[in-house]
Amino acid sequence: MAHGSDELVTAARAGDQAAWRGLYLLHTTRITALLRALPLADHSSSPEDLVAEAWLTASSKMHDFRGSDDDFGGWLFTIARNHASNSHRTAVRRRTDPTDVPLDPARSTGEDPLAQVDGQDTVRRLLDQLSPRQAEVVACIDVGGLDVRTTARALGMSPTAVRVARHRALGRLRTLLDDA
Repeated sequence: MAHGSDELVTAARAGDQAAWRGLYLLHTTRITALLRALPLADHSSSPEDLVAEAWLTASSKMHDFRGSDDDFGGWLFTIARNHASNSHRTAVRRRTDPTDVPLDPARSTGEDPLAQVDGQDTVRRLLDQLSPRQAEVVACIDVGGLDVRTTARALGMSPTAVRVARHRALGRLRTLLDDA
């Protein structure tokens, strides 16, 4: 069943399984790539786990959501980010130090956005050099493809603060790359 871009949320709220599938296909890869680009604090929760938790939360709170299909992506990212923050707090309390897991070379090649982010360990190291807020802004806009307005809403910032944080982050990244 095909839906227009503003009809998926309405149809999903009404229980249409095809609409849920459409929302899932539209947003899951991007949200997972966003979480993969952010520094991981809790290595026991993978980005895929956090996205699955976000979908469960979104499905149970769908009646509270008001907005378009585009707004849904920002709302879902906010939920996923909240799960990541909770996971981070748990990891800090546990204070475990995982060993590095080598990347699967099969996943680092191909057109899959998740594999591209996995294969770019340099991106993670560079984002680690930024403040957490700047790293989130760059991940949302430049990795996840969210617009400034959606990023601002997802991160609880004003659009101007998002633009400033991105500007400063990109300047810092240019400096780091020039030094390298």
